[in-house]
Amino acid sequence: MDDRPFSDISYEQFLKEERLMGSTCKECGALYVPPRPVCIKCHSSEMEWVESGGRGKLAAFTSIAVCPPHMIEEGYNRSCPYVSGVVELEEGPRVVARIEGVDGTKPETIKIGTPLQSQFLHRGAGEHATTVLAFRPS
Repeated sequence: MDDRPFSDISYEQFLKEERLMGSTCKECGALYVPPRPVCIKCHSSEMEWVESGGRGKLAAFTSIAVCPPHMIEEGYNRSCPYVSGVVELEEGPRVVARIEGVDGTKPETIKIGTPLQSQFLHRGAGEHATTVLAFRPS
């Protein structure tokens, strides 16, 4: 499918292409998102790329009010917290990402098990451009 190495750099390149990619072990079928070059279950290095449909459900979350500088630049602060969560993908793996479309000031309204869909947040321009994986209630 793709001959890119199973690395963080390749994963980030796929995110820029708006593709949520992982690696699957050809020996035991284990699936990893983000990708791994070696299976941690059977230790095989026979891996191949697989694309996720980007659907899942919220498994855990936190509302963050003390923000790092890049999040402050996006407008988040103590009175406007952002939400980060663990999403269990339909394919099985769990991935950590931003959770958009929920109210971080009212975490009691955010429910575990909420169906989510991936989205790709493009930030910056030129050589400083990045893409952040996020999920939004579907």
